[in-house]
Amino acid sequence: MFAAADRRADNDSDNDASHASTLILLRHGESLWNRENRFTGWTDIPLTEQGLTEADAAGKKLMASRLQPDCIHTSVLSRSVQTAWHIQEQTDRVWLPLEKSWRLNERHYGALQGMNKDTASALFGRDNVCLWRRSFSGLPPSDENAPAVLQRDPRYRHLRLNELPMTESLCGALMRLMPYWIGRIQPQLDEGKTVLVVSHANLLRSLIVLLENLPETATERLHVPTAVPLVYRLDAGINIISKITLN
Repeated sequence: MFAAADRRADNDSDNDASHASTLILLRHGESLWNRENRFTGWTDIPLTEQGLTEADAAGKKLMASRLQPDCIHTSVLSRSVQTAWHIQEQTDRVWLPLEKSWRLNERHYGALQGMNKDTASALFGRDNVCLWRRSFSGLPPSDENAPAVLQRDPRYRHLRLNELPMTESLCGALMRLMPYWIGRIQPQLDEGKTVLVVSHANLLRSLIVLLENLPETATERLHVPTAVPLVYRLDAGINIISKITLN
């Protein structure tokens, strides 16, 4: 589907267990707008007290499973960063620098951002909203002012206007991620490291489709709960050896 898939190798040396790495995918804990059933996207919304508790619990699960990360990646959104901080505390990795990238942000929900999901269904039709939320290529209505507004934020000031979204599908979010995946995360996996990626539900749904070589229609059924670690053991070709969920 994308360039990273080319790394899946066929020869036996790539499947040597001695080159295995660990990838941990984690959605942030519950945010205030999760609780209020609102579309969040790139809006910077903090965790609730429940979300902080979930983040601590996720860190304790990783520690109990002896999964202390060598590298931690997050988006530049507070709910992801806050979750990563709590993971660091619970896994004795406070000293480890966080690697933050806008490319790990949630998919941009365009004109839906901030809107209650039930209100959006009433306004645009339940079938349309379901398509935008669950399908791989569904594109929510655009917010044409979003790039200019985002560029005033110091987190995105270095980006060109045409790099900043008005809206995104899951496919678009995955394409936005790929340069960071190939340039930063994949090399760490190549070194056999344990890599933790703390991100967002839709970004992770799209990444799971790529990692597991699933059909695009699989996104309609994929659900990524808050703060539940998904652990992949990968060979040197980024093929999955094993997959466990730390419920």
